[in-house]
Amino acid sequence: MAAAEKPKTSPKSVKFLFGGLAGMAATVFVQPLDLVKNRMQLSGEGAKTKEYKTSFHAVGSILRKEGVRGIYTGLSAGLLRQATYTTTRLGIYTILFEKLTGEDGRPPNFFVKALIGMTAGAVGAFVGTPAEVALIRMTADGRLPPDQQRGYANVFNALLRITREEGVPTLWRGCVPTMARAVVVNAAQLASYSQSKQFLLDSGYFRDNIFCHFCASMISGLVTTAASMPVDIAKTRIQNMRMIDGKPEYRNGLDVLMKVVRHEGFFSLWKGFTPYYARLGPHTVLTFIFLEQMNKYYRKFFLSA
Repeated sequence: MAAAEKPKTSPKSVKFLFGGLAGMAATVFVQPLDLVKNRMQLSGEGAKTKEYKTSFHAVGSILRKEGVRGIYTGLSAGLLRQATYTTTRLGIYTILFEKLTGEDGRPPNFFVKALIGMTAGAVGAFVGTPAEVALIRMTADGRLPPDQQRGYANVFNALLRITREEGVPTLWRGCVPTMARAVVVNAAQLASYSQSKQFLLDSGYFRDNIFCHFCASMISGLVTTAASMPVDIAKTRIQNMRMIDGKPEYRNGLDVLMKVVRHEGFFSLWKGFTPYYARLGPHTVLTFIFLEQMNKYYRKFFLSA
């Protein structure tokens, strides 16, 4: 009897492409939440009066002053961030995972997987930093007086002007907190998801099904948001800062955190918590939905022939 044929799988390049495209498709739906989160994190900067009392106040204010199109400001930068960050992270993760898989096909243990995830996240964040800088600046522009707005037409115009006006190194401004956030997010998600799932199963009220996975994901998202927001606000402020009398507003991420606590209060480190948390879950779910659909049709039209 002939040995069973190994099922056909899509090439690595297609997997990376679909990963990036799925992240980009999900971004189209959650971009407004990213914009609100960034505006909230910049509100009240430098001991100024807070522009927005809550996330809902921010949404209403943006819609009133900038219209429906205003809520999608920076979409091109958000798409480029996914194209660079997600694709690189997925590629690095897959390569390292395969390298560290045993000859007998045994996958790496949990801690090695976590380390791979954090490494892939950090490298992806470094590659995606220029798009992140453009995204922060484009989403922040509408809150400024017209004479202070940067007025980037799109992400490519932003990258070109930043390079010409401020130099290439500015494209990687805030790359350390950006990479730190990626490491924190990956570590927190991995640890809190498995722990939350186990807790729910042990309670006796849940079975190992989609509803349990959804609840564990929401708990994990809560933990991840709480853990990563202080690093995220440092990243946002550094990437949006201007030079004052030839000196930067902030020296580094720690300087941002100290100034936020001193001038705005300790809990201001979690500004934008609601849109950040609201974005995290749907973006992950939508990414996987789009990824599954792309894989399904690829198998149908290219592998089944």
